[in-house]
Amino acid sequence: MQDLEGITVIALEQAVAAPYASGRLADGGARVIKIERHEGDFARNYDALVEGESAYFVWLNRGKESIRLNVKDPEDHALLTAMLAKADVFIQNLAPGAAARLGFGADELCARHPRLICCSISGYGEDGPYRDQKAYDLLIQAESGLCAINGTEHGSARVGVSVCDIAAGMTAFQAILQALYARERSGKGRAIEVSLFHAMADWMNVPYLQTRYGGKPPARVGLKHPTIAPYGAYTCSDGKSVLISIQNEREWKRLCADVLGDADLATDPRFASNSLRVENRPELEEIVAGVFAGYEREAIIEKLNAAQIAFGRLSDLDDLLAHPQNRLITVQTGAGEIEMLAPGAVIAGQRPSYRPVPALGEHDAALRAEFSEKARA
Repeated sequence: MQDLEGITVIALEQAVAAPYASGRLADGGARVIKIERHEGDFARNYDALVEGESAYFVWLNRGKESIRLNVKDPEDHALLTAMLAKADVFIQNLAPGAAARLGFGADELCARHPRLICCSISGYGEDGPYRDQKAYDLLIQAESGLCAINGTEHGSARVGVSVCDIAAGMTAFQAILQALYARERSGKGRAIEVSLFHAMADWMNVPYLQTRYGGKPPARVGLKHPTIAPYGAYTCSDGKSVLISIQNEREWKRLCADVLGDADLATDPRFASNSLRVENRPELEEIVAGVFAGYEREAIIEKLNAAQIAFGRLSDLDDLLAHPQNRLITVQTGAGEIEMLAPGAVIAGQRPSYRPVPALGEHDAALRAEFSEKARA
């Protein structure tokens, strides 16, 4: 029996954030009924790169049932109402206020169904001056200040995955699990609000605190670290790059003696503390880069391993495809079986299997039969 077996989730969802949360609940064994428009979740059409299917949709929607509803239609409105009467969790990411206007607002639903957990996901939250502003991932990356700390001295850059959507989905998943646990004690559900902006703002607390209390907003330094040195990427003689990270003075001394070949460098007045190394980063970078350029990457990695210095190869996507540390899962889709990277958590003693990715409206007939007025009579 899976952990969340017996939990029913109704997800009026699209795109990434809400499907991430409901998808993790589905992985845990919950029954997730995905409500889609007649044309489907628009993430189905973000690309067609997974044997004709969307990479986004395949990643986030395994294990769900798909039904197409027009919730403005009286019959479909009644069907969704019937579903919610039997649900444990309701997730929706419509525009703020839209669910309430349709009769599915959290306050009304929680009053009608005291055990129901309602999770509303939006761009900026249910109130505040930006409440009605449209929000997509890159827009929130910009608005939250993430772009201001990501990039190089030449300009800002986008994080290459939908990090704000993912942050909101993770936050919603955590809050829903907490609410389910609390309900076991109290017998009562709750209303939860999550927004992309606030989820990312939480992740931005370190630069926020550094700026507010220290007056030092972190600089954009590309693959370097704004407040630690040496911490960055160095190109080796074979054109491949490796990143290193020096976290304390013991590691700095070992790097100097065992990798850079100059133990006296550790006590050089320009580099005798992390603050001094950051202050004198250009001179330090020249020294470290010069040594690394004299070795092929795997040769310098041997030295780093021997000196117990943390490092990471600068991998491209082809490297990721062949990475020896990958854990992979297989999932059935309309295009056949595909292989993807596994979720991050491993539960000891369990070898999870994953239910298929649903075709659009695949469960229309079965769900209409299950929740229709005739079935309820």
